[in-house]
Amino acid sequence: MIGLSATTFRMGSEDELAYPADGEGPVREVAVGPFAIGAASVTVAEFAAFVAATGHRTDAETFGDSMVFAGRLTDELRASTPAVAEAPWWRQVRGATWFAPDGPDSTAAGREDHPVTHVSHRDAQAYAQWVGARLPTEAEWEYAARGGLDQQPYPWGAVRDPEGVRRMNIFPGDFPEDPHGEAGTMPARSFEPNGLGLYNTTGNVWEWTAGTFGATGNPVARGGSYMCHENYCRRYRTTGRTQATADTTLGHTGFRIAADVG
Repeated sequence: MIGLSATTFRMGSEDELAYPADGEGPVREVAVGPFAIGAASVTVAEFAAFVAATGHRTDAETFGDSMVFAGRLTDELRASTPAVAEAPWWRQVRGATWFAPDGPDSTAAGREDHPVTHVSHRDAQAYAQWVGARLPTEAEWEYAARGGLDQQPYPWGAVRDPEGVRRMNIFPGDFPEDPHGEAGTMPARSFEPNGLGLYNTTGNVWEWTAGTFGATGNPVARGGSYMCHENYCRRYRTTGRTQATADTTLGHTGFRIAADVG
């Protein structure tokens, strides 16, 4: 956990890359009190310790399925699992869970340092309560994600790939059928941290927050994921937002924790 002092900052974006319906704007000055936030997303290993200690059963396990990117599936499973009509790159896979992230024949073994996925907002809250923490507010998350920079779209500045160097884990190649390399999660502490010491606040996995999305009241996730691509989802920015119901579980969504200080 990284402790941060109370401050004010300019939250939100009116960037041309933003989707108006996401509600990133308008830019406004927001105050946040002192708080602490995880340097990285909660990992598979950390979540496994929680499950071992509490017996927690995730929503994905209870419902029996979860959403997996089709490109992560075996050819056999991909052929036998119907595509989601409005987003055919998603498959609702029986047996996909935090410990079997790519379907029932997969395993999270070897990915213990990756962000845990297939956890719902309710699962994230349960973990946070167990460790004596909570989920960050959207303002806390965005302030920390920006790394101390003002109104920059990325944690390191204005350019996504400075000098052609990849700085975050987003979809490599042409989404969704032509990845130039593996498309999936990376360790939670990949790449260089931002100016406040946080890793992967854009890309890798979406992160649940305590925020709610307009009239829907659904929980908000921030920061984009390894599935984001400029021709599909430009939300791999410090102001990027999405929503899902509190029991939704997906293979590209995890969380980091926060806590009050002082």
